[in-house]
Amino acid sequence: MASQLVSFLQQHQAIPETDEPLIDAATERRFYKKGEPLFVAGKICRELFLVCNGILRIMVINEAGNEVTYFFIREGRLCSILNSFNNGIIAKENILAVSNVEVIVLTRAKLNKLFKQLPYLKPLINQITHQALLDKIAVRNEYLGQDAAARYTTFVSQQPDTAREIPLSDIASYLEITPQSLSRIRKNIR
Repeated sequence: MASQLVSFLQQHQAIPETDEPLIDAATERRFYKKGEPLFVAGKICRELFLVCNGILRIMVINEAGNEVTYFFIREGRLCSILNSFNNGIIAKENILAVSNVEVIVLTRAKLNKLFKQLPYLKPLINQITHQALLDKIAVRNEYLGQDAAARYTTFVSQQPDTAREIPLSDIASYLEITPQSLSRIRKNIR
């Protein structure tokens, strides 16, 4: 039976059965508790995560010392700090578990080895991460020009499961509004 990573890859391209053990052997399954970091800013991100269960949050600490959420990553998605992962540069972003999370981890070193063994894998991973970036941009573009109430309504309609499962402070950070404003908006919508 195919592993979760192989099953995920097969959603995009057929993976030969003979290659499945190579891919599985390169991975590690990890569990993180709510609030735990998977990656901390100030280092090079050397891991790619497939979220099996739970929600991750990519965030930074701004100049004022406040957390700013960039994205939420749910089950069935890859997550990394791609610029750091691909180019070996220090990342400013953090990856945190918003809920209890189960991930499959693939290190840069093991992925490079797989790219040599399975040449079709590099363009496949690149295609998946490229599409994920385009999807993130499309989601963020939905909020452009909207007031706070419209951004919240859009978020809840686009990501209802995420909206139910994460703290309001994280939603406020993501939507670039204060928690107090979010409370007022939620009260007025009911």
